Amino acid sequence: MTALTQYQRLEAPGLWRPDAEAQRLNVVISIGDATLTITDTSDRALAHWSLAALHRLNPGETPARYAPSEATEEIEELEIDDAEMLAALEKVRRAIEMNRPRAGRLRLGLTLTTLGLAAVLAVTWLPGALRQHTLSVLPDVTREAVGNRLMERVRRVAGAPCAIPYGVAALDRLGARLFDGERARLFVVPAGVNGARHLPGRIILIDRALVENYPEPDVAAGFVLAEAERARARDPMAALLAHAGIVATAKLLTTGDIDDDVLDAYAEAVLLAPPAPLADATLLARFEAAGVRSTPYAYALDPTGEATLGLIEADPVPLARSAPLLADADWVSLQGICAD
Repeated sequence: MTALTQYQRLEAPGLWRPDAEAQRLNVVISIGDATLTITDTSDRALAHWSLAALHRLNPGETPARYAPSEATEEIEELEIDDAEMLAALEKVRRAIEMNRPRAGRLRLGLTLTTLGLAAVLAVTWLPGALRQHTLSVLPDVTREAVGNRLMERVRRVAGAPCAIPYGVAALDRLGARLFDGERARLFVVPAGVNGARHLPGRIILIDRALVENYPEPDVAAGFVLAEAERARARDPMAALLAHAGIVATAKLLTTGDIDDDVLDAYAEAVLLAPPAPLADATLLARFEAAGVRSTPYAYALDPTGEATLGLIEADPVPLARSAPLLADADWVSLQGICAD
């Protein structure tokens, strides 16, 4: 900063207060290339202020009082009585002020253009960028916590998950069979869910009708695999944040929390919205990887088979070489998971 070349390394005493309630401290003030450094008498740095942002609180009065900037929320304050230091600081403030752009048509045009671009970015780019950044740093423990809180809201509509012990054990075995060691949290719910739905935290909700109204577990397994594929195709937290909006996303990023009303609205949306469509090829690959027949699932979607003919004709696991997904006793237990 050329205006202060002659004052570089200049030092002077002063009084510094870190906030409005604190006692003023004796400090040493020194000028660098672009900063004002405040140190205690032991040469320990207490603060660094930008010379370009320096703001005088009492113009024309002595001792001079300064703040780090013009922002009204500034709580730091520096008091200086040294004449040479005051001359240096006022010189740089005058130099900065003289070089500030003056108002005019060009400046107004540039300002409006900048604001317009900022508005476009805020509407089009910022929400997606903020959402992607939040997803990239969000730990699994937060995802599971959000999923658990959503489960509490789903419980109000769908009822508490069915919990007959033998049925829960059988459901766990089905999950282990389908996901080959991957952690998945399966719940059978008594109402409110049509087919199956997924939530953050690897949660998949299963309609009790899928285990009570069909003669084999392949139907429920098919719905579970389809939901797992939807969760793989789009991060469940991404769907939640897209629904919640930029304010809720920013709060989750900065505090790790999300408001109850946001979760209430999303839980309702999850239960009411139809599941995202999946291509036959995608589903067939998933069924083949899990060793599950696609035909029972296809007929559960459309009893006539007309709308799901592709899943029937290209079933990757023919009945002749399919293996039971559960032992008979486990399937009976799973069918009774919601028994009163």
